[in-house]
Amino acid sequence: MSGGVTPRHALHTGGLLRSIYLPRTADALAFAMSTYGIPLLVLATTGSAALTGLAFALEWLPRLAAFGWAGAIVDRRGAAVVFFLASLGRALVIAAGVAILLLHPSGAVASGTVMALAATTGVLTEFSYIAAETAGSAAGRRAGAQAHRVQAALLGIDQIATLTGPALAGLLLLAGPPQMLVVITVLSLLAALLALRTPPSPVAPARAPKSSTRDGLLTGWRTIRSLPALGRLVTGLTLSNLAIGFLQAAGPVIVVNHYGQSTTAVGLVWSAAAAATLLTVTVCRFAIDRLGLWPVGAACAAFASLATLAAAQAPDYLSYLVLVAVLMAAEGGMTVVLRTLRSRLIPPDRFGSTLSATILILLLPFPVAGVLTALTPPDALGHVITACAVVQALGLFLAFARLRTDPALRS
Repeated sequence: MSGGVTPRHALHTGGLLRSIYLPRTADALAFAMSTYGIPLLVLATTGSAALTGLAFALEWLPRLAAFGWAGAIVDRRGAAVVFFLASLGRALVIAAGVAILLLHPSGAVASGTVMALAATTGVLTEFSYIAAETAGSAAGRRAGAQAHRVQAALLGIDQIATLTGPALAGLLLLAGPPQMLVVITVLSLLAALLALRTPPSPVAPARAPKSSTRDGLLTGWRTIRSLPALGRLVTGLTLSNLAIGFLQAAGPVIVVNHYGQSTTAVGLVWSAAAAATLLTVTVCRFAIDRLGLWPVGAACAAFASLATLAAAQAPDYLSYLVLVAVLMAAEGGMTVVLRTLRSRLIPPDRFGSTLSATILILLLPFPVAGVLTALTPPDALGHVITACAVVQALGLFLAFARLRTDPALRS
């Protein structure tokens, strides 16, 4: 057992709180604040909508490119080490940005600084996220039959950060860009210090070739292919994400143009969805205890498919909001199942690489959904949602039908 952590200690709430949950909370808040706050900072600093969009792209493109490297390095060096270094690096980079902005609050230097912050924090955040996920999975393995409780708690932390991080960033930005960045710096530094308590995770053998860093995604892909249960669930969720991605991309057009609501109402939809997901994650912890992984996952898949089909025909804004919340809540339940399955099946020394490959596969439908939204006339959005719902329902049905007798989903 790595780090001398016994199963009894791993299940002790206080031990998990100090070694896993608190570091993850600090990192998740810094993640959410930087992801949503830095584009807002770019807008406040430059006044340019084009640069704001570019900043968002600069945050995400390096993250996607860093997935393979992050996973491979976590596998070779261990989650705790990478978690500490990435969080500390983010704190130092943002602190340097604060110093520059205090000296040059506007102009070309300020614009260049905030754009650079977008790119560098994106990469460092990806490393800390993969490391934190790997540490959480290791805690789940030590928890044994209670792994789903650990994964549900981690998912709840992520959802709370998603709810509070953007709002906190926007509120602090009213006081000034340096104030917002100082809080992200403090959270990042806190995450780094707390990461020192994180138990070490298994690492790949020293004899592994150094090229494995470049081949991280290939290693992850091969691992997924060697684990049929994980591959089936990832395939089903990827097809489901096409529907979710389209609802996210087309949401502003649907809410503002079709239902005649304000842009604030668009955000309310996803706030309600995050709140519903938090509730579902809590319920799933107890439901899996009584029923097992497969029944809970299959029920969530059915609710998700029905909610998407109904959302395509929602008569008014309130019903649309409720249906999207039900969809995302059901997706949260399936995510608990996925996280638990990952912690059970993926070999510890390949977890980072496999996690990176899994996340990339699950993200692939989102740019496709954006293209679909751009190509679809507003009055035809409902038809596309229906088509996506059919694909989602078929994908989830086939995945869970084949997983029904799979021993990996027996709790």
